[in-house]
Amino acid sequence: MGAEEPPRKGKFTFPSALTVLAIVTVAVWLLAFLIPSGQYDRNGSGAPVEGTYHRVDSGQSFVDRLNDLFLSPVNGLYGIQDEETSLVAPDNVGALYGSAGVFLFVLAIGSFITVVFATGALDRGIGRLAHRLRERGALLIAGVMAVFSVLGTVEGFAEETLGFYGLIVPLMLALGYDRMTAVGAIILGAGVGVLCSTVNPFATGVASSAADISLGDGIVLRFAMWIVLTGVTIAYVIRYAKRVRKDPERSLSGFLPGDRERSAAETGEVPGLTRLHKAVLLATGLVFAFMIFSVVPWSSALTGKADARPYGFELGWSFPQLAALFLCAAVLVGVVARMGEQKLSSTIIQGAADFVSPALVILLARGVTTIMNNSKITDTVLHSIEGVVKGTSSGIFAVIVFVVNLPLAFLIPSTSGHATLAMPILAPLADFAGVSRAVVVTAWQAASGWMNLWVPTTAVTIGGVALAKVGYDKYLRFVWPLLAILAVLICAFVALGAAVT
Repeated sequence: MGAEEPPRKGKFTFPSALTVLAIVTVAVWLLAFLIPSGQYDRNGSGAPVEGTYHRVDSGQSFVDRLNDLFLSPVNGLYGIQDEETSLVAPDNVGALYGSAGVFLFVLAIGSFITVVFATGALDRGIGRLAHRLRERGALLIAGVMAVFSVLGTVEGFAEETLGFYGLIVPLMLALGYDRMTAVGAIILGAGVGVLCSTVNPFATGVASSAADISLGDGIVLRFAMWIVLTGVTIAYVIRYAKRVRKDPERSLSGFLPGDRERSAAETGEVPGLTRLHKAVLLATGLVFAFMIFSVVPWSSALTGKADARPYGFELGWSFPQLAALFLCAAVLVGVVARMGEQKLSSTIIQGAADFVSPALVILLARGVTTIMNNSKITDTVLHSIEGVVKGTSSGIFAVIVFVVNLPLAFLIPSTSGHATLAMPILAPLADFAGVSRAVVVTAWQAASGWMNLWVPTTAVTIGGVALAKVGYDKYLRFVWPLLAILAVLICAFVALGAAVT
């Protein structure tokens, strides 16, 4: 091994989500000295009452504020909000303000996903699907994108797609398509699923928790949105692929030496699914199906009434129960796959370790809100935004939420951190506008997902085009018409959702 190449001087690297949130924490702490303290009157459910904002004294000394900055990550994890003073501190008596439930949920689902991948069943299943459809190009593209979209909408399947370029790129070239077709099928297939997350724990789950609503609230709107936007995205990629196959000169990515000479035989035979793999895939599907069943407020979804009395079969589960579900499911999949006690234990631990980063992002973002809460500036910020959206129709309000979150999604590419940071401000605005908080969650996640289809700060996009040997500038040329179409459809869906609710 040779010596590592020293980093180039002057080359800017965008900071990680953890660094961005650390900077935001200090910036918000400093701004709290300048922003006046204030608060709204609260109703019986704790929601702010429109028009009741008034200035108050925070009652904090400089030492108190310094202590809040020091303890912000701890408060973000298990800070307790005092019932009388509303202040958050680790040793208070009251309601949990920190994100301990979501933190543990992220670690648990990380363990589950890692165990599933360790069995090789998911990789083998997708590879087998691609190989079986290798003679039918359009169906192959649609099948791969549909599978990726399903995985994206239920569990945030994104970075995991990087492992499939070695399979999909040769298949696309063998069928007469170009490398851009493979990039579109992989990035856009999974990306549109994440954009239209129905129960994705890292987007919808974290945002719903921060908005103080159920994970299942708004699932009907998100499901309809997922069906339409996935269909449009698949059609867009297939249209491009057919155009390139008919006239290779119209390829946006061009062809590398040897690309045009590829044959289907070069892709090789993919081993079939064993009974073990089929059992693992079945168990995985059942776990996610049960998760959806457990969180959906069925009485509200079926009757259309938000205050409908829950049916007897409704579970109404939240993050503590879901964390336990995925820990048990990880063990179940490991047992089904006959991994053995030692391998299963180490895989569960490794999975939790791999997901510590997004979990830490969540508690750091929640720590920022504890600083705002204790300095009593949260309601002041809310009041200033209230003046901007006041008087707008519900549909326009929902579109504004989507637009406002676009630059935030660029600065904070972590969906979990973005949700935890933004929702405490955005959710009460929905109450003022007479719009369901679930619509705000949908508009927020659509903004985050839309940005992550193209921004250069995400490993999924930059890593994907690099693996496929496609220029990033060429990818932008390919994707921008679809981005415009998706933006229009998103605005229409969230506006309709706001009007209906």
